[in-house]
Amino acid sequence: MLERLEMEAFLTLAEELHFGRTAERLHVTTGRISQTIKKLERRIGAPLFLRTNRSVSLTPLGHCLYEDVRPGYEQIQAGLDRAISSARPTAGELRVGFVGAAPGQVAHQAQQLFPARMPGWRGHLREVQVVDAVARLREGDVDVLFLPLPVPGPDLVIGPLIISEPRVLVAPADHPLARRKSVSMEDLADIPLLRVVGVKPGDWISDRRPDRTPQGRPIPAGPEYETSLEALQLIASGCGGSIAGAQVTRFYARPGIAYIPLTDAPPLDWAPVWLKSNNTPAVRAFAQSAQEAAGRVSPAASY
Repeated sequence: MLERLEMEAFLTLAEELHFGRTAERLHVTTGRISQTIKKLERRIGAPLFLRTNRSVSLTPLGHCLYEDVRPGYEQIQAGLDRAISSARPTAGELRVGFVGAAPGQVAHQAQQLFPARMPGWRGHLREVQVVDAVARLREGDVDVLFLPLPVPGPDLVIGPLIISEPRVLVAPADHPLARRKSVSMEDLADIPLLRVVGVKPGDWISDRRPDRTPQGRPIPAGPEYETSLEALQLIASGCGGSIAGAQVTRFYARPGIAYIPLTDAPPLDWAPVWLKSNNTPAVRAFAQSAQEAAGRVSPAASY
């Protein structure tokens, strides 16, 4: 009989294929996940995963075990969630926030799938601005929030990955970099980068405004902004540039702005995030709905 952590660690790692993200989702250390998987493999007598310095993949045996175990686990979890939901006198409304168009598209699809997982519940969606998104989550204004990662804070739960997209440099159309087919992180020394009001080094989204290039060249600081529209207006006016996910090329195309691929930047990952103190069946059900919806919407398919 599988222990609960063994089952959850195996199933989550099989989905994420990344020890760090698996540990984040289960709120344990990466070492605990590694030890648990090794223990399970010893019990079975064969490897379930192939591990290299660059990747993690399922073995054929691991894939078969995943296909056998996953339906039973989902049935058990669904039964527990229904029991918890039925114990409440009334169902309710889940407040869902999102930053950006592509995660908003996934959130709207998840809103349609959510009632099947939580009968009597509905999701109420609202767009939030980057300047106060995390604050609104911590203040209880929204129950779950679709954000780009990483999001620091031991008080937060990181849900399943829903979008992984390349990064681009958003620049004025008449800037010299706009004539390039692609740019590197070193090229950021040649353009001021806009800043979100109040964001300090180490804060959420600070990775979108590095102070120096990989080789140590200073990156000029551009003006501050509070909303996405304000940022686009500043860029179109020639005040600087910004790092964004490739979804902007589809959802925010406008005159005066160029989008140039950043060839050496890591992808921008998005996930639903919520407070550990609000880790309810309804929140988890919406996150599962978002994971299902992401597979249907595939917002990164045309990047």
